[in-house]
Amino acid sequence: MEHEFILLLETAAEACSVALSDREKIVVEKYTDIPKSHASAIAVFIDNIFKETGISARDLSAVAVSGGPGSYTGLRVGVSCAKGLCYGAGIPLIAVNTLEVIAQCAIDNNLVKDASYIVPMIDARRMEVYTATFTPECTMTSPSTALVLVPESFSRELCEGKVLFTGNGAEKFMGLVPEKSRANVLFAPQLPHASGLRIRAHESLQKKEFENCAYFEPFYLKDFIAGKPKNLLAGMF
Repeated sequence: MEHEFILLLETAAEACSVALSDREKIVVEKYTDIPKSHASAIAVFIDNIFKETGISARDLSAVAVSGGPGSYTGLRVGVSCAKGLCYGAGIPLIAVNTLEVIAQCAIDNNLVKDASYIVPMIDARRMEVYTATFTPECTMTSPSTALVLVPESFSRELCEGKVLFTGNGAEKFMGLVPEKSRANVLFAPQLPHASGLRIRAHESLQKKEFENCAYFEPFYLKDFIAGKPKNLLAGMF
């Protein structure tokens, strides 16, 4: 079977990770949760993966990046790095919603159990989170949104069955859940990892659902004025 290597980049949250997939199988993954290390770690991870596997950027079928929502700075690092690789090697760019990445990681780590919904949450400060809802098969059932949490949040989903709340913003909601709904609440912390991009990235490659490298911007969910990104990839081609 012919290889379909995709480089997967995740920098949208506190952690930074890079993985290489072949179709839907992870070949190797590098990860760090050292705060604010995205810019310094990502190029090193990519270089190490290329050296360990013996492949180069030109052997890739695509680069997939976690496209947001998430940290402004982290998203800029990941997207600018992905664009640089794609431009340099002449390969397509794929973007995956970060909330879907978290949901897929929760599924991969067997956290879903008997939940009817997965609700990943990314901390957006104070009582606000970036969130969406997914089925246990990782199908999005509500769009990504910036939500100020209140006790009534997700009342419909909690009435229908068990709900897994995950991501670095989920803990905010735990103290708000009404007593009547607590039996249906499942909670498990889960940060996004690059491996969580692999399934959606492979599907996008098969369908040729690519981003325009010249115009693609991270999905911030809030207004943001981006500065000029640093060149993180000098000498990789």
